[in-house]
Amino acid sequence: MGGNSPCASCKLLRRRCVKDCIFAPYFPSDDPQKFAMVHKELPDHQRADAVSSLVYEANARVRDPVYGCVGAISYLQNQVSQLQMQLAVAQAEILCIQMQQEPALPTTPQLVDHPDDKSFFLPHQYLNFTSSSSSVIQEYSLKRESLIADWS
Repeated sequence: MGGNSPCASCKLLRRRCVKDCIFAPYFPSDDPQKFAMVHKELPDHQRADAVSSLVYEANARVRDPVYGCVGAISYLQNQVSQLQMQLAVAQAEILCIQMQQEPALPTTPQLVDHPDDKSFFLPHQYLNFTSSSSSVIQEYSLKRESLIADWS
């Protein structure tokens, strides 16, 4: 209780404000709206943190009456999601560039002698990246351009 005027809590609740009022340090008499926004019972050890948090959330609600602090959280989550997509596109582009830089694999089958005197194809000959790597790069470039256009 500062002077003779009751704290905002006691004033709003129409109680007599005593000298050692637990709300007086957090809700001064000159700011009655602060207590009205965050009125709640809390354990002693959590009051300072809870009041700070509640005042922040109440101010966010004043700035954005519909979404409050959830609007700010949603905006930040959306930003993280967009950055994760950009990272995935960049990683795909790096992979495509690495695939392009690898030497072209032979396209004609080569036979290898097997201990059982049977002929087998080399496993890497089943994969021919030379014709598909350019289409993969074009596909990722188109996706990246469309994503960038969507984000703008």
